[in-house]
Amino acid sequence: MKSKTLHKDKVNIITLGCSKNLVDSEVLSGQLMASDIEVVHENTKLDHNVVVVNTCGFIDKAKEESINTILDQLELKRRGKLDKVYVTGCLSERYRGDLESEMPEVDAWFGTMELPLMLKQFEVDYKAELVGERFLSTPQHYAYLKISEGCNRTCSFCAIPLMRGQHVSRTIEDLVTEAEGLVKKGVKEIMLIAQELTYYGLDIYKERALPKLLHALADVKGIEWIRLHYAYPSKFPLEILDVMRERSNICKYLDMPLQHASNSMLKAMKRNITREDMSVLIKEIRARVPGICLRTTLIAGFPGETEDDIEELKEFLQEHRFDRVGIFSYSHEENTTAHDLVDDVPADVKAERAQSIMEVQQEISLEKNQEKVGQVLKVIVDKKEAGRYLGRTEFDSVEVDNEVVINTKKKLTIGDFVWVKITKAYDYDIEGELVDSEGRSI
Repeated sequence: MKSKTLHKDKVNIITLGCSKNLVDSEVLSGQLMASDIEVVHENTKLDHNVVVVNTCGFIDKAKEESINTILDQLELKRRGKLDKVYVTGCLSERYRGDLESEMPEVDAWFGTMELPLMLKQFEVDYKAELVGERFLSTPQHYAYLKISEGCNRTCSFCAIPLMRGQHVSRTIEDLVTEAEGLVKKGVKEIMLIAQELTYYGLDIYKERALPKLLHALADVKGIEWIRLHYAYPSKFPLEILDVMRERSNICKYLDMPLQHASNSMLKAMKRNITREDMSVLIKEIRARVPGICLRTTLIAGFPGETEDDIEELKEFLQEHRFDRVGIFSYSHEENTTAHDLVDDVPADVKAERAQSIMEVQQEISLEKNQEKVGQVLKVIVDKKEAGRYLGRTEFDSVEVDNEVVINTKKKLTIGDFVWVKITKAYDYDIEGELVDSEGRSI
C-alpha cells in the first residue's frame, strides 16, 4: 500500500469477539508478513500507521465494544497518529451499509470472507499456498485450529449464519498440514473450533467425519493436547467419544452449548432436542469417557421465559453437575426468527436470572474443585503473574475455565508440562505444589 507518509507500513490488528475471529486475524497476519509487511497484534506503542479492526457482531455488548473500538481508532486518525483504518469481521459483514454512512472516515469495510479483497488495499495478492500459515497472537504453546466456517443450524436466537454463511468444512489433509506447522512453531495444545464441530465433514465427505479428523490429528507428533469446542447436542456423533477414550492426547473435555433445559424454551430456540434427550446424551458421554469434563453455555431471558423455566434450568444443573458453565443474557438480534417474538424479559430480570443460575453453578464448581484436593494433576504452565505461575489441567480451556496456581520456588518454563498436587480449592480455581509424576515434592 502506498502511503503519503513515505515510510514503510506497520499494521496493527485489533481482534474482538471469539477465537474464530482470532484465527482470521492470524491468517491475515500471515498473508501480510509473507509480502514483507510488518504486523503487530493489539499494539499499545502507537508506532504503527495502519489499523485493522476485526469486529464482533454477535450480541449487543459485543457490537457496542466493536463500534467504540472503531471510533477510538478514527480519533487517532483524526489526530494524525494513523494513516488508515480498515474494518473487517462480523459487525462489518452484517451492518456495512449502515456503518459506511455513519463512519465515512473508515478507509474500507470488509466482510468475513473477503480476505483477498482486503489484501488488495495493501497492494498484495492472496497467496493460496500459504493455507495454514499464521502469525500466532496466542502464547507459543497453544493455538486454535478452525476446522470449518459457517453454520447450517437454524437456532432462532443466532445471527451467526447471517454473518458467516453456510457450513464449509476444511479437508483433513489441510488441517493436518496446519497442525504440523503449528507444532514447528512450538505449539503443544490445539483447540478445535468451529461454529459447530459435530457437523464437520457432512459437506465434503458426506458423513460426520470428526472422529476421522481426530485420529489424524492425534497422530501428529508433538501435539500433546487436543481440545474440542462447540459441539451441538442434537444427533451428536457418539464415535467422537470412543476416539477421545482411545487417544491419550485428546483431552477428556467437551464444550457443548445446551442453551437451556426447559422444553418450551428449547422448542422456541429451535434447538431440535428435548431436556430428556439431553439427559440421556450427558449420561452416555460420561459412561463412555469416565472423568470427562463437560462445559456448557446457557442463555437467560429468551422471549417468553418464565420463572418456572429458570427453576427447571437450575434443577437440570443440579442433576447433571456440569464442570464448567457460562451464561449470556439474551440479545434480541435483527433478522433472526426470534426477533419476531416480543423481547418481554426486562434487562435487569435477564441479569438477575443469569446471576441466580451462576450462583447454583458456583456451588457445584466449588464442590468439584474440593474433590480434586490431594490429586496429582498434569498442568500446562500458561504464564507468570504477580510472582506466581498459573496453569491449566486438561479439564480447562484458555480464558474461560479454571486456573491452577502453582506454588514453587523453582523457575518454570512457560509452555512446559508439570505435575501439581492440589492442596486448596476455590470456587473457580485450584492451588497446589509442584511434585514429580509420582507425587513426591520437588
